[in-house]
Amino acid sequence: MAERMVGLKAPYFEMNTANGDGKDFGKISLEDYKGKWLVMFFYPLDFTFVCPTEITAISKRVAEFNKLNAEILGVSTDSEHSHKAWINAAQDKGGLGQITFPLASDRTQSVARDYGILIEEEGIALRGLFIIDPEGVLRYSVVHDLNVGRSVDETLRVLQGLQSGGLCPIDWHPGDNTL
Repeated sequence: MAERMVGLKAPYFEMNTANGDGKDFGKISLEDYKGKWLVMFFYPLDFTFVCPTEITAISKRVAEFNKLNAEILGVSTDSEHSHKAWINAAQDKGGLGQITFPLASDRTQSVARDYGILIEEEGIALRGLFIIDPEGVLRYSVVHDLNVGRSVDETLRVLQGLQSGGLCPIDWHPGDNTL
């Protein structure tokens, strides 16, 4: 049974990153997102099939997240060097191409473990997506099987619902009445 995390302080993290332009490396921590919303999503592995469909779809819509004071962070248990190689590899050779946010390396698997999505025997993360508010509180968590990609539209809708300050009924969208 999964431990309750939504509504509590998000587990702290520090990770190395590959910048989305594929040129440089960096470091990131939960503290770097203080005062902003963070949409942090985990994916299983670089150089796979479903993962690039999600990552590139999110990358194309980063401006919509940024308008909502939200940053994006992709995470897997691969190294930052693997992330950089994947970003720089040609798409027709299984590469990702440049993206508009960093990919973080959870090589120790501690972040995936802290967020309750590590598949211990494989050393990879499930497709977990977490929305953390500007005060560092985990406000949303969804976990998918490895075979099913997530919806950027639904992630944006939930973020906007959380920011609305109201009670949002099923299928609520911005502009709809809250309860």
